[in-house]
Amino acid sequence: MAERRFFDTNVLVYAHDASEPEKRKAARKLLSTHLASQTAVLSTQVLQEYFVAATRVGLSAELAQRHVATYARANVVQVTTELILSAIDLHRLHHLSFWDALIVRSARAGGCGVLLSEDLQHGQSYDGVRIENPFVSA
Repeated sequence: MAERRFFDTNVLVYAHDASEPEKRKAARKLLSTHLASQTAVLSTQVLQEYFVAATRVGLSAELAQRHVATYARANVVQVTTELILSAIDLHRLHHLSFWDALIVRSARAGGCGVLLSEDLQHGQSYDGVRIENPFVSA
């Protein structure tokens, strides 16, 4: 069985971004594979950020909502008070932005060893979560 992967917001946005065809193709392939095998993991933070980002880049609110509903069928980590406090610790320890630290902590809470993101340093690890930029070759 494939390993669970945590998807950062930027991967979801690229899956619908016609201005970046290579990244769009890579993001769609990853999402399709991991949604089908039920190894895609997101968080409530990612779903919220996706809606805001998607509507800012031109998707209608109706279409963005449909995408959120589709992504919500994946494994979704609920952001809790404990995750927030843990993210603050990670932020303080590694000087990550609070929002990136919350993504990392959510990935860990979701049982993921890999976080797919363009926003964090490719190859870096935080508490057993390795960052992979899926667009390195795109």
